[in-house]
Amino acid sequence: MDQPIDILLFGLGAIGSFYAFILNRSDRVRLTVVARSNYEEVKANGILINSEIHGQNRVRPHNVVKSPVDVSGTFDYIVCANKAINQDEVVSHLQPAVDENRTTIVIIQNGVGNEEPFRKGLPGCSIITCVTWVGATQTSPGVVDHMKSEDLQIGLFLNPSLDHSLEQARLHTFASLLEEGKTRFQILDDIQRRRWEKVVWNCAWNSITTLTLLDTQSWLHSSVDAVPLTGKLMREVIDVARKCGVDLGYNLVDQLMAKINSIPGIGSSMQTDYKNGRPMEIDVILGFPLKKAREFGIETPVLETIHTLLRAVEFRTQSKL
Repeated sequence: MDQPIDILLFGLGAIGSFYAFILNRSDRVRLTVVARSNYEEVKANGILINSEIHGQNRVRPHNVVKSPVDVSGTFDYIVCANKAINQDEVVSHLQPAVDENRTTIVIIQNGVGNEEPFRKGLPGCSIITCVTWVGATQTSPGVVDHMKSEDLQIGLFLNPSLDHSLEQARLHTFASLLEEGKTRFQILDDIQRRRWEKVVWNCAWNSITTLTLLDTQSWLHSSVDAVPLTGKLMREVIDVARKCGVDLGYNLVDQLMAKINSIPGIGSSMQTDYKNGRPMEIDVILGFPLKKAREFGIETPVLETIHTLLRAVEFRTQSKL
């Protein structure tokens, strides 16, 4: 029998649970998951996936732990599906499970700039960076409802110190596991473009739904100024992306507005985090673009204002004021 492919999946929320299900479908995978708030339920019963596409499935990982420090040995792939918060701390926690001659980091997170702490802290590792468009909700600990949306865009965050053919082999091995898991995915050379496209979307809808506590359609119909302000915010982020070498056009604004108007009003993961008193992904969604705007001397007044307001909201919730 071939040597199993050892995978550690860190972050067992709705998205992490969905990809635990996908990866566990491969007979080649030996899956360990890091579960925190849902540890007891997952340890006892596994993960229950109720999917409109894949039906009902119960996932029983090879091993369930509360922290990466609880595992023994190292892994071929470490899949980070956790909220992109305190990334430097996450890298530190993962180091005992990493063999830089063997381990590939797979980042399935919102935002841009996510790869930088991993490159800095784990310079010998390959990094596969991903953009996911999956509709999934954890309705109770260890139970996830998956709607019909399902797409994963993957690509390399190239490591100049590694042979390109080695990195390509690692990418295609991971892609083969997704294929065996029967999920929709695409391998892309321009993955940073897709990350920035999604952050344009997230900068608008995550922040606005959180600050207003409205769904997207309620916001857009709340005043005559709502649509123009949303467009200004999106265009500011596009300006930053261009300076970062990602060639986005302003027509993306029209595309994203058409997309949001084609669906009923929705909230956002950031709004859900706010309502539950959890830290929010402000840094990777708004903070990194704002940091780059300041480095390049770009005026982004809407982005700066919304970022500052979100910081104040998080300060209040985390300080229990």
